[in-house]
Amino acid sequence: MGSFAAVSSLPRRLEGKIALITGGASGIGECTARLFCRSGAKVVIADVQDELGESVCRDLGSEKASFVHCDVTDETHVRDAVDSAVSRHGRLDILFNNAGITDPLRPSILDTPKSDFDRVVAVNLAGVFLGTKHAARVMIPRRRGSIVNAASISGVVGSASSTHAYVCSKHGVVGLTKNAAVELGRFGIRVNCVSPFGVATPFAQKYVNMPAEEIEEALGRLGNLKGVCLKPEDVADGVAFLASDDAKYVSGHNLVIDGGFTVGG
Repeated sequence: MGSFAAVSSLPRRLEGKIALITGGASGIGECTARLFCRSGAKVVIADVQDELGESVCRDLGSEKASFVHCDVTDETHVRDAVDSAVSRHGRLDILFNNAGITDPLRPSILDTPKSDFDRVVAVNLAGVFLGTKHAARVMIPRRRGSIVNAASISGVVGSASSTHAYVCSKHGVVGLTKNAAVELGRFGIRVNCVSPFGVATPFAQKYVNMPAEEIEEALGRLGNLKGVCLKPEDVADGVAFLASDDAKYVSGHNLVIDGGFTVGG
């Protein structure tokens, strides 16, 4: 009876929670926003893709979702996004630092402009730092909250298929997650990250200039776990778990969602 009750409660595991999702207008961020709303949360989507973000919010309904323009490299934008969530809903329970980019894959580090490196680190790592900083600002007085960061298997291993900037930024996200968990734990705030294998998101399609079906076929050949294809919904499920009270004693953890790829040797 107890196990049945636990399973039956999963669809509403975020009931009443207030969440802010950066990069929530498309891809994994959008998928997570939709799952959060189905799970009972109210969501603020923060993104630079205004039309997409507004469209997602209209689809979800204004009582469940709202949009705020946010460039995560701009501290004023990040601060205002956090304040917008608090102003609208009275508090912030969950932050998903999801916004991310990459730079063109070049044959050699010798061909990589510093400007490309700086831009990726500014979004993928400094953006997570700013989100964590301002979420902590409003969570510390309440002595509770959950921050989930988007890392990657590129934050666990090196890869010839990822750029130096991207790999460095995602390794940095894992380190920042651990350090923030150490500091913020005394305030009851949990900080974790997810590190997925490749997913055929619009971001990935643009990066490799391939349709989703071809990306999934290629990832199926590369992946360790055969017969299964990682979808954005699978990553969103991992984020929802870490964000929820089901993970109430999980902090400083990197949830690797890769079908065993990084342990395959």
